[in-house]
Amino acid sequence: MSQQHTAVSRVTTGMPVVDSTGAGIGTVDLVQRGDPNAVTVQAPTADPGSSLDELIESTAVGEPDVPADLAARLLHGGYLKVSTELVPTGAVYVPADRIAAVDNAQVHLDVPLSALPAEE
Repeated sequence: MSQQHTAVSRVTTGMPVVDSTGAGIGTVDLVQRGDPNAVTVQAPTADPGSSLDELIESTAVGEPDVPADLAARLLHGGYLKVSTELVPTGAVYVPADRIAAVDNAQVHLDVPLSALPAEE
């Protein structure tokens, strides 16, 4: 088992998250272990005859709410969703390989908040 997989498995929702500068950025909202077999999210091709409601429904995706190429990387490698008041959308995603350590009751990252993708 890789070190990043081990780190993700030790994280629980509600844990505080600290970035590489030592600043508290928020709390863990969602823990998603990596899935090497994750299917890449493909944007559906719009049927010109379909209604706008159908189109909106077909493009609505769950987590992670980021561009498809990034979503695929997060799903493959695992990630945390962190609730934070420091970005306008209220959440950022932490790729599992950005977790530097998990100790006692905190998640430490090896990057600053500014390097993390925000929820769309």
